[in-house]
Amino acid sequence: MDGADNLYSRIVTGLKILLPLGAIMLLSTMFLFARKPSEDPTLPYAEIEDIAREPRITDPYFAGISDDGSIIAIAADEVRPDPDQADAFEIFRIRAEIDATDGSRVVVAAGQGRIDPRAQSAVLDGLVRISSSSGYVMETTGLAADLRAGTIVSNGPLEAQAPFGSLTAGRVIIGPESDGNGQQIVFEGGVRLIYEP
Repeated sequence: MDGADNLYSRIVTGLKILLPLGAIMLLSTMFLFARKPSEDPTLPYAEIEDIAREPRITDPYFAGISDDGSIIAIAADEVRPDPDQADAFEIFRIRAEIDATDGSRVVVAAGQGRIDPRAQSAVLDGLVRISSSSGYVMETTGLAADLRAGTIVSNGPLEAQAPFGSLTAGRVIIGPESDGNGQQIVFEGGVRLIYEP
């Protein structure tokens, strides 16, 4: 028994010396291989001045409920105040989602646009892609959205892929059905359908 206690005491005594030495070696290695600070630790004041001159918000998210109970959410990469109209915003790389009360969903993606919170409207410019949970995927050159009513109207012709084929039309209107139960998609103006059974 005395031999075991003696061995235990020797191990503890040895560890009291080895562990602090190991810690000192680790610390000295950290200081030995530490990197020098960067040569120019100053702040990029020119960049800060640009941000102050052009105020913006990155990764904004707007959400609300339309008159028919649909949930509307709009996200973007960047928002800036509109220089042409007070209380309006320019938005860049937009993604909007409309979840209707019947469970259907419409997703809109565009490069840029404008939101007017007072009028509760949004205008999207350039190539706009619209996809719905019912299987429609549409592309058009711009659209206008009434956020209060929950309607979307394309500004011009569009091409669409549908569950039953492909079609082109002069414009599309997406909005609540007349009975208020869900969304409907209406194509107008020279609709051309290629049916693929």
